[in-house]
Formats: sequence, structure tokens, C-alpha cells
Amino acid sequence: MLITKDSLPAQCLPGFKGGKGELLAHIKADGDNKIIFGCLAPGHTVGQHRHETSSEIIFITAGKGAALCDGKKEILPPGVVHYCPKGSAHTLLNDSDENLEFFAVVPEHNR
Repeated sequence: MLITKDSLPAQCLPGFKGGKGELLAHIKADGDNKIIFGCLAPGHTVGQHRHETSSEIIFITAGKGAALCDGKKEILPPGVVHYCPKGSAHTLLNDSDENLEFFAVVPEHNR
């Protein structure tokens, strides 16, 4: 199955997971996985949340930002992957002056 960002409707998600500003997202969710093409404007964040039943993989495609995962700050330039393991808590923040664009996958099935 081929999935493109443009084939998915854009959603503006204010205060996503308790974050600041809004997340612009194109999301494909089928019960097994959630696939997200996301964009955070400068100063915007995804709020801290814990992955109780799954992990999350975030690949930075453009811009730069940071993640806080279990209290540790990670710098996120383009081309890197931030991995939040099951049971961990993290937040994503755009602390730069350009948009932070990313591709994320969240497995939604429990095994």
C-alpha cells in the first residue's frame, strides 16, 4: 500500500497531548498502526505523554528541534530518528526559527 502525505486530509490539532500551539498533521490510522506526517511551527510543542502500550518512532524530515525522553534532551536535526520505547514518556518541541517536519509511526496493536 502506498501512502502519501497529500492523500491524507490535513488536521490542525491545537494543544496536542497538552502541548503549546498546534500540530499540523496528516494521519493514517487503521487499528494496527498510526502513521503521521507532522509539522510543528516555531515555538510549538507536542505535550509530554507516556507510551503505555506502544512505542513511537519519529523521523525528522526538515527543520530542527528537540525531544525530551524520560527527562533526557535529544537534539533533532533532519535525518535522525527519535525512538520512544514502550513505557517511556516524551515530548517534541520546535525550539528553532523554522518549521519542524517529521514522519512518525505508532504501533497500535498490543502483543
